[in-house]
Amino acid sequence: MEREPTRIREGYLVKKGSMFNTWKPMWVVLLEDGIEFYKRKADNSPKGMIPLKGSCINSPCQDFGRRMFVFKLTAAKQQDHFFQAAYLEERDAWVRDIKKAIHCIDGGQRFARKSTRKSIRLPETINLSALYILMKDPEKGIKELKLEKDKRVYNHCFTGTCVIDWLVSSNSIRNRKEGLLLASSLLSEGYLQPAGDTSKAAAEGLSDTPFLDLSDAYYYFPDSGFFCEGYSSDDDVVLKEEFRGTIVKQGCLLKQGHRRKNWKVRKFVLRDDPAYLHYYDPAGGEEPLGAIHLRGCVVTAVEDMPDTKKYDVDNILFEIITANEIHYYLQAASSTERSEWIKAIQTVARTGK
Repeated sequence: MEREPTRIREGYLVKKGSMFNTWKPMWVVLLEDGIEFYKRKADNSPKGMIPLKGSCINSPCQDFGRRMFVFKLTAAKQQDHFFQAAYLEERDAWVRDIKKAIHCIDGGQRFARKSTRKSIRLPETINLSALYILMKDPEKGIKELKLEKDKRVYNHCFTGTCVIDWLVSSNSIRNRKEGLLLASSLLSEGYLQPAGDTSKAAAEGLSDTPFLDLSDAYYYFPDSGFFCEGYSSDDDVVLKEEFRGTIVKQGCLLKQGHRRKNWKVRKFVLRDDPAYLHYYDPAGGEEPLGAIHLRGCVVTAVEDMPDTKKYDVDNILFEIITANEIHYYLQAASSTERSEWIKAIQTVARTGK
């Protein structure tokens, strides 16, 4: 029976259309031998597939002046495909894994995450398999808990801090720094699995270390029966009176109108449940003027837009493309504020309902 290709990386990116200069959010899946892209994460069949054999990748790609964090994948038949990430680290992580996948195909090898055993020079006397059995001991091992974060309940898991604490108390390591290296090796070899966005992002290379010694970074044993409650992958119908979520971020931004393309100051309130960005008249009023549904959206920084009025400072625009392909353009007061909004919106779009 033929083995199915391993999913190396997946997530929402903005993809340029093949015929027209349109950019749409797509759920992109990097496999060992190609890239599949779907209109939505829940779709069963892809809209298209790009074979990686004979392909090459170019990053950073400057073909589109006002779009930041774009990379170009040129297929063997010289067809160009353009993708845009939300921020620099995300783009670089995609590019790194795609380059490695192409290199593996060219060399006739299987894609595999680099083992940390050699890179961190663990003593050969450390038996990860035996250590894993001790960690799972019902009496003396790491206690599996029910933990809650961001409206989700994680069953049969534990924190990164608990792992390091246990390694110290069991005399497996001399200090927490050494424990971080050992835990990273356990994670790399599959004895630990990340649960939740914080630990998953670190494991995917978006942090200084693949394992986090933090109380809000969750992990679990692969055969523990771990499951997560409180998150639905289906689109939710949000009623007008549903403003129950925690306010993640709020503040004033300039918003471009859909029809007249004029810009107006609006007060924005970002909530995580439901995943909506509501905007109000800054002069007052409890009823929102409108809302942007963030589930499945893509948010990216953009450079100066043609045919729009400039507001003294460039490079502070960002764009939200919703799952049903509505484009919203917003302007922050500074580049730092823009980065904060982009990361907050991306987090809510990924974790909120």
